[in-house]
Amino acid sequence: MDISLYIAKRYLFSKKSVSAINIVSGISMLGVFVGSAALIIILSVFNGFETLILSMYNTFTPELRIEPATGKTFDPNTGAFKTLKTDKNVASFAEILQEKALLRYGTSQFIGTVKGVTANYANYKNLDSTVLQGSFTLNKGDESFAVIGSAVQNYLSININDEFRDIEIYSPKKGVKSSLNPAEEFSIKSIHPHGVFAAQQQFDDLVIVPLEFARSLLNEDKEVSFIELNLAEGVSINDFQSKLKKDLGNAFLVKNRSQQNELLYKILNSEKWAIFLILTFVLIIAIFNIIGSLTMLVIDKKKDIAILSSLGADRSLIRNIFFSEGMMISLIGCVFGMLVGFIFCILQQKLGFIKMGAENLITNAYPITIQWTDSFLVFGTVVVISVMASFIASHLSVKQAQDLKGSL
Repeated sequence: MDISLYIAKRYLFSKKSVSAINIVSGISMLGVFVGSAALIIILSVFNGFETLILSMYNTFTPELRIEPATGKTFDPNTGAFKTLKTDKNVASFAEILQEKALLRYGTSQFIGTVKGVTANYANYKNLDSTVLQGSFTLNKGDESFAVIGSAVQNYLSININDEFRDIEIYSPKKGVKSSLNPAEEFSIKSIHPHGVFAAQQQFDDLVIVPLEFARSLLNEDKEVSFIELNLAEGVSINDFQSKLKKDLGNAFLVKNRSQQNELLYKILNSEKWAIFLILTFVLIIAIFNIIGSLTMLVIDKKKDIAILSSLGADRSLIRNIFFSEGMMISLIGCVFGMLVGFIFCILQQKLGFIKMGAENLITNAYPITIQWTDSFLVFGTVVVISVMASFIASHLSVKQAQDLKGSL
């Protein structure tokens, strides 16, 4: 065993002549313990909120979306897209035609977004879980229906059970100049709502209709706004995205979920890292208490240092003793803190004993998602700060080593 590590271990667990040294060392270890546990718990809670929020967005956000790099629409009937439709790695291929439009229901009006979708769109995973009223039905025989967002229903006071009232949708006609009769400038079509969904605010102004209905309304015969792809199980999204970018070239953008909701991901990550930095500063304060603890230990062990110096111990050995002492205080506190933090997170996952204190929420307990990479992040942070603190303390501890040798 390394002699500096052996002596440091004896110093750590032995009784000191001044009891305050044990207290200060204990406080330093407790500070690292609490800081490490808090970091694990807070990161896991933020991971839980991120997972929860993204799961709500992911219902209406495909794994990949293809859109034109310039302009609003493109022709999906080219060779590359025809090949993509039959690709075994693609679980669902949906053509989307989307545009803002004026919605009327009775005397109420609302500016919403008309989203025309192909028939396989209704097969998206967990789509039915968002339906509040009615069902996600877009076609019955030859008749077309709409599924509307909760914001559309609230603003227009729509009753989906009223079979005699439809939603009127107004869309400006392409290439039509100003007319004496404003109605001639708009395409007007009616459709009956068959269901109401609620996902997130940015989706709740949607009116989802069959693609052919949207084409007729928007006077668009063949082009689409974008293509939504969901991949087969086990297919790497990143690899498939890279391949698509290469195949389609610069004329198209291929976006994954984080790129489709770029602002949301930035907000979630910035909040998480802001809290991490705040707790890291608390951890720095706790770990730098080690300097005070080791300084007091040097005073208590000055005779030991003088003896070691007399026996030929150089400054490097004495520094290593107190460096090892500081690292042991930090790492013991860190390991036990992380262990307690993970145990707390697992119990919260299973039992949900910490409630959010409000009713009618998606979840009544704080969500937890454990990512084992967090343990490496926390442990690495503690090690870096501990090395700095222990290095400073160990160098301060041997400044007067030569004087102590003469005082024996």
